Amino acid sequence: MNTPLLYASLCCPLDGQPLQQQANSWRCTQGHSFDTASQGYVNLLPVQKKRTLDPGDSNEMVGARRRFLASGVYAPLAQQLAACIQEANLPPSATCLDAGCGEGYYLRYCQAHLSSRSLRWVGLDISKWAVLAAAKKNGDMRWLVGSNANLPLLPSTVDYALCMFGFPVYEEFARVLKPEGTLLMVEAGPEHLRELREIIYPELKGKSDQWQVPDGFVLQQRQRLQCQVTLNSPELIADLLLMTPHLYRASAAGLARAQGLTHLVVSVDVEFRTLRRRP
Repeated sequence: MNTPLLYASLCCPLDGQPLQQQANSWRCTQGHSFDTASQGYVNLLPVQKKRTLDPGDSNEMVGARRRFLASGVYAPLAQQLAACIQEANLPPSATCLDAGCGEGYYLRYCQAHLSSRSLRWVGLDISKWAVLAAAKKNGDMRWLVGSNANLPLLPSTVDYALCMFGFPVYEEFARVLKPEGTLLMVEAGPEHLRELREIIYPELKGKSDQWQVPDGFVLQQRQRLQCQVTLNSPELIADLLLMTPHLYRASAAGLARAQGLTHLVVSVDVEFRTLRRRP
């Protein structure tokens, strides 16, 4: 099996200049240098660009997400994602960016199940713990620590970008996408995890659909995935809570009720929005 080509069009997060690889480092003409970690990822989130000392998901949250996704509970989401990328009919060696890749579950799934194995895969996350876990699991992708607000990628070098349950910065997505490149937004719908939310919150707030097509993009397709999944152990329920913001928003009484659960059937409600960058 041939090792796929790695995406190499990185730019300096401090001045936007192209980065050139020199041995185990990436350097720009201004003298800024970023080392490749022993696990193979590159940290392109300098301290000047951090809002907190350790941004993004903690090591504990990453561990919970890794265990939960490894259980296969969210396999329907991964299958739908792979179908969306397959429908894009990307050319050989096209670059696919996962902006907010977490521990890399969805990229690994797509690499394993898509008919085209020659794509360049790039996973980026603001959490160094997430990228570390991803790089340990799969070394033949380009893994980056970085921010969606300042993507360390050169302009017009990405064919396909996806953002799953992340924090989109559409101006940056438009900058790095090639003309008429594709952006896939994956976001929770109003019924997502309703049964769990009914347990941990005193009342549920309605979610209105106020989403609008961002500037610079054209909406091509909206697809909605709805199903139910079974969490058949208290450990799975605890991991789901830990990997989501709900753990920090729930009431103490609600968390106590959740901790007493041993079995829960929850709704999955996710929308896939396919956007095309305007040329």
